[in-house]
Amino acid sequence: MIELLSTNLPILVGFIFVFGLLIGSFFNVVIHRLPIMLNREWRETATEILIDAKCQVSCPKEELPAKYNLVTPRSKCPNCQHQIGALENIPVFSWIFLTGKCKNCKTAISARYPFVELLTAILFAICGYYFGFSWALVFALLLVSFLICGSFIDYDHKILPDQLTLPLVWIGLTASMLIDTPMPSFAIDLQSAVIGALAGYLILWSIYWLFKLVTGKEGMGHGDFKLLAAIGAFVGYQLLPLVIILSTVTGAIIGIATIIISKKGRDHKIPFGPFLAIAGFITLIWGNVLTQQYIQFLSL
Repeated sequence: MIELLSTNLPILVGFIFVFGLLIGSFFNVVIHRLPIMLNREWRETATEILIDAKCQVSCPKEELPAKYNLVTPRSKCPNCQHQIGALENIPVFSWIFLTGKCKNCKTAISARYPFVELLTAILFAICGYYFGFSWALVFALLLVSFLICGSFIDYDHKILPDQLTLPLVWIGLTASMLIDTPMPSFAIDLQSAVIGALAGYLILWSIYWLFKLVTGKEGMGHGDFKLLAAIGAFVGYQLLPLVIILSTVTGAIIGIATIIISKKGRDHKIPFGPFLAIAGFITLIWGNVLTQQYIQFLSL
């Protein structure tokens, strides 16, 4: 099997696509449950601090089971508590077969679930096509996985959890040591990766404080610093300008469109994490090509 995957690119891409569908189903669980788990952890910590300070604590009763993580309990319909069976949990196809409704109570199931599964499969397949059977593919899939989960969590809750961004920094640094053959857009060595991580963090950190000093408002969250640091660790400092340009342009276009369509005004908060993730993926796959084309354009 390994020999077949390493010598036949179409089979590798197909295998990665199917794997992406399966892992995308798990990402839906992460996107939904991780913020809830973090909220429970924060509440418990805050309660302990207040109790230690001898403050009276009154918290609303929590409806979650005592054991709640990414594995336990099994997924249920939030409306009727019907436990989702194996045949109801086949990525994309189950949603289509059930016509987007719960099998038991017919409550609508969000189309975002199959969207995340299909998005994961497509992005995984693109990585498989460009990197082939290599260490670079493993690290590219890890980066894409963290970017997908972080983007949707940031979109929903306006947070980028340290549980996602900080491990991604270390994964990026590790990639620069294990990938010993030239690969498109990966950091060329450990030094480039370390400088990329430092520069990525400091660039957004500086912009954050400059904006806050000028306006008195916070323009972005601290998780954005860490996410750009992680992307910098993967692509190196050489491609960081491209990441920043792509994320800024994408954010400006989508942000303006969102304000116009939603009519919520300029004070409406739009998370920057998804735009960094989009820019990071584009740079990882096509960063060197885009940079070379830009240089050729300037030389005309």
